[in-house]
Amino acid sequence: MKDSEQIKLRKKFIKLGVKMLGPETIFFSKDTKIGKNVIIEPYVVIGSKVKIGNNVIIKSFSHLESCKIENQVEIGPYARIRPKTTLKEGSKVGNFVEIKKSVIGKKSKVSHLSYVGDSNVGKSVNIGAGTITCNYDGVNKNMTKIKDKVFIGSNSSLVAPITINKDSIVGAGSVITKDVKAKSLALTRSPQFEVKNYKKK
Repeated sequence: MKDSEQIKLRKKFIKLGVKMLGPETIFFSKDTKIGKNVIIEPYVVIGSKVKIGNNVIIKSFSHLESCKIENQVEIGPYARIRPKTTLKEGSKVGNFVEIKKSVIGKKSKVSHLSYVGDSNVGKSVNIGAGTITCNYDGVNKNMTKIKDKVFIGSNSSLVAPITINKDSIVGAGSVITKDVKAKSLALTRSPQFEVKNYKKK
């Protein structure tokens, strides 16, 4: 797209009330749709087929394509929202998070350093730092289902296909390969041991 077309798009969105910090660093597509009271920080790229609701904040260095962002969502900085993703009302996707072909439910948070792909995440879910959905087995892409009010501890790997049922907790550092029952704690962790008075050889 030519610079002149980008300038036109920026002016159009400013007229519509989009607050841009450093508009010359923000890139839109011809089909971008944006609601009311939206703030976009510098160095954001919005690809084709992106629909953004009301009261949304998109922080710096985020990249969005072919996705739907509902009202009161916060994205970034440094977030990548890939095609066929829906971020439901009040959800949050933080820094260094990639979401692909997934639904993130109302008031759910994926705050930092995570990959969520081919997933359906319910309401009020917290996904801890460093969590990944292992969605590709080398042949097929598989689904991860995380039901409402689940807490996923940091640095967890969820090996799809898998369902983490409502009100359950996954302990930090776990590799989860089986479905987790509702209202339960799932934990996989190697035992810690110490060698007393250890001296380097």
